[in-house]
Amino acid sequence: MPKTKKAKPGKAAELPETGVTGAVVSDEQGLDFARAWVEFPDPEDEEQVFRCDLTWLTSKWTCIFGSGCQGIKLGRADDGCCTLGAHFSDEDDERRVAGHVARLTPDIWQFHDVARTSKAVKGPNGGWVQADEDGDRQTRRWEGSCIFQNRPGFAGGAGCSLHILALREGREPLETKPDVCWQLPVRRTYDWVERPDDTKILMVTIGEYDRRGWGPGGHDLHWWCTSATSAHGAGDPVYVSYRPELTELMGAGGYAKLAELCEARLASQLPLVAPHPADPGV
Repeated sequence: MPKTKKAKPGKAAELPETGVTGAVVSDEQGLDFARAWVEFPDPEDEEQVFRCDLTWLTSKWTCIFGSGCQGIKLGRADDGCCTLGAHFSDEDDERRVAGHVARLTPDIWQFHDVARTSKAVKGPNGGWVQADEDGDRQTRRWEGSCIFQNRPGFAGGAGCSLHILALREGREPLETKPDVCWQLPVRRTYDWVERPDDTKILMVTIGEYDRRGWGPGGHDLHWWCTSATSAHGAGDPVYVSYRPELTELMGAGGYAKLAELCEARLASQLPLVAPHPADPGV
């Protein structure tokens, strides 16, 4: 998961310095509110049960990177949530990303030459990987943000170069980007649950990646989009707009059942129970 440091009492979050301090942003609706959950067996694995947050998955959230996103660091709105770089979930994640990095070219990756001519750590990926203070590997930070983030004004397009690569090649961005990048802001967690008959099932929870998902430091982020009214518009609900990502997280059968339940919720003639408070009209 993304990592942040917990701020000390009376101090702003220990994110990279920009010369400005934190401020309260008014359009976030908070963390604790009523949610509608549903559980159903995984159609593809009898030992798993999905527990899904319908309040989040039927909400009208959408990514507003470059279109009103305030960024997790005050004064660096153009970074979005890329200021800290991305931690790799495991060696396979880094290895998969490396295969796509090899196809990045200077016309779509602003810092291509930086990664080729300098290294943050030893090894073949050292130009675009660094180790954090705990020794965990992540994408390298360069000039205040992820090295893969093209800055505004770059001819090849602003934003994630790995995302741009995917679109150029007709792929889903989840194929080219680190796991945490394409999963945000959906959060998947696992818990073994023992039932009264002494059987066990793996509970797979699919929900909102809110500030708490970042760990203690998440509360110190300048702004976070999932509960912000400015990021909840009139487009498709999350379960539709994030179909590829949810299918990857749940499997085709699990997603199909989720979509069925979401559609039934939205088709109800009764007032929606526990709507997301950041949605329009709530």
